[in-house]
Amino acid sequence: MFTGIIETLGRVTKIREENTNKHYTLSASFTNELKIDQSVAHNGVCLTVVNIEGDAYTVTAIDETLQKTNLSNLKEGDIVNLERCMQANGRFDGHVVQGHVDQTAICESVEDENGSWVFTFRYDASKGNVTVEKGSICVNGISLTVVNSREDAFSVAIIPYTYEHTSLQHVKPGDTVNLEFDIIGKYVARLLGK
Repeated sequence: MFTGIIETLGRVTKIREENTNKHYTLSASFTNELKIDQSVAHNGVCLTVVNIEGDAYTVTAIDETLQKTNLSNLKEGDIVNLERCMQANGRFDGHVVQGHVDQTAICESVEDENGSWVFTFRYDASKGNVTVEKGSICVNGISLTVVNSREDAFSVAIIPYTYEHTSLQHVKPGDTVNLEFDIIGKYVARLLGK
């Protein structure tokens, strides 16, 4: 389980294809603390560490993950949001994030609000996912609060700290992001037959 509070940014240093899988090697500030078989969220996608060499580690994404997330768009040199699993004795600063991306969205706009930014994302509402005003949403692994909710789109306001310490600084209109909708909202929507 994760919280959506990004620990650090990683850089993709190598991508290797094997059949329908892709192996991503990344360099990150916490690589020396990782262990084989540990789970790490990459842009909100929970992946297992399969190899560690020096300051780089490798994870594998299967075809289903590549089809449902934006990981298939990654290129060598790209920056990725990283978060290790929450420790049982840690603070719960974000919201409950499973690392299971529900779907992707397209960035519709980025508005500079003179000290903060408002990002608007549009998604396919036919998949049954919903947002609510002041509810939680996970965008590329970042726990955010919805400030404007529509049936197939939502906006989030980004403070300078979040902008500077996550990959949102690189997201522009037309880019694809990963979405994990609030787990409580998903169960409520399911129970109500949405």
